[in-house]
Amino acid sequence: MRRLIWFLILCLIAGPAVAAPSGAGAILVYSGTTGFRHDSIPAGIKAVSAMAARRGLSVVSSEDPAVFSSSSLGRFKAIVLLSCTTDPKNPASEWLVGDRRTALQQFVRSGGGIVAIHAAADSHYHWPWYARLIGGRFTRHPAGTPKGHVTVVAPTDPAVQGLPRSVERTDEWYYFEDYDPVSKVLVTLDPSSIGEQDTNPNPVAWTRQINEGRVFYTAMGHTTESYSEPFFLRHVGQGLDWVLKRR
Repeated sequence: MRRLIWFLILCLIAGPAVAAPSGAGAILVYSGTTGFRHDSIPAGIKAVSAMAARRGLSVVSSEDPAVFSSSSLGRFKAIVLLSCTTDPKNPASEWLVGDRRTALQQFVRSGGGIVAIHAAADSHYHWPWYARLIGGRFTRHPAGTPKGHVTVVAPTDPAVQGLPRSVERTDEWYYFEDYDPVSKVLVTLDPSSIGEQDTNPNPVAWTRQINEGRVFYTAMGHTTESYSEPFFLRHVGQGLDWVLKRR
């Protein structure tokens, strides 16, 4: 009984073990679209918000491009660009324009982190800097959501360390143009596993460094089911940790 009393006293002194650290910061989850709208966005917002909360981070979810101002972005440690598309044939559909472009560039160059998910690469085709931010532009995908074989090709990299070396998973599999080979490839897809004729592994996740800012991109995350899949959630969570310089 005495040991139990002392244990309870120590617990009261220490506080709850799951308490979020104060002043841990905030992240922005941006999912505004003027192009194709993914049904998985609500599940993505919920999943990213939960993983942020577990890290003691507050979350602002927005689809208002006005949030891309220097005064607004200054409160965030990272921005999650969640399948935020534009129309590739319509320059007027692009919402990062004028001072919003400047604000995002300043955010990244001064050390802010970017986690870009899936259709974040299907966006802002008429702004070259955005393609450099992501590391490539979406160009096509095979029909449907076939099951593909993916391999973690940089197993010691902090952004994917501890993930299974290879898995089969269902997704919409992107191909890219203007892919920047300077990026560090983390995960590749075996094209033959989805019936494609090419034999070279197709990059589907990578990291980039832009001045003081870190960028993590994953082409996976099309399906709603992705956002309850342990592999994908850990993949995104470690990417978030990496851009926050926690890994």
